Amino acid sequence: MAMNWEMISAVGQMLGAVGVIISIVYLAAQIRNQNKESQRAAMNVLTTHWSDLNRSLVENPDLAALWIRALQSFDELDGTSKLRFGAHLGRFLRFADNLYLAVLDGTLDKRLWRGYERTLADTVAYPGFQTWWATRKHWHTDDFCALIDRHIQTAKPKIYNGYTQT
Repeated sequence: MAMNWEMISAVGQMLGAVGVIISIVYLAAQIRNQNKESQRAAMNVLTTHWSDLNRSLVENPDLAALWIRALQSFDELDGTSKLRFGAHLGRFLRFADNLYLAVLDGTLDKRLWRGYERTLADTVAYPGFQTWWATRKHWHTDDFCALIDRHIQTAKPKIYNGYTQT
């Protein structure tokens, strides 16, 4: 059976098309792997920042004592203590707000977010937090405000109840 030039050309074009498809699949796989690596790197950075924020309570006993007092009653604090607690809580919530946006847009793994969210739920259950939040929630994104408000409705203060000051 004799092949004509049209048939040879068609086979060549088909092989070329298969080659392009293989190249596209390979490129897509590479991009996907690169995106996963970028997400892992971002999660590592976020985790490091979260740890750094919490370290301030560990390394500063006065701030830790203030944290416990303020969560119980923000109104009973003096002005300086309100400012210190508010500044620390503001950093904590700004970071949590960013984490929440990252989980909403798919940058942060939902499994990792659940741990952060549980920490938030434990914190927002306290009356001192709720007093502070009522006058400052407008500083945060609407999505984050809705999340915090939902947790306030359902959370019960318990995590810090056994902590006493010396």
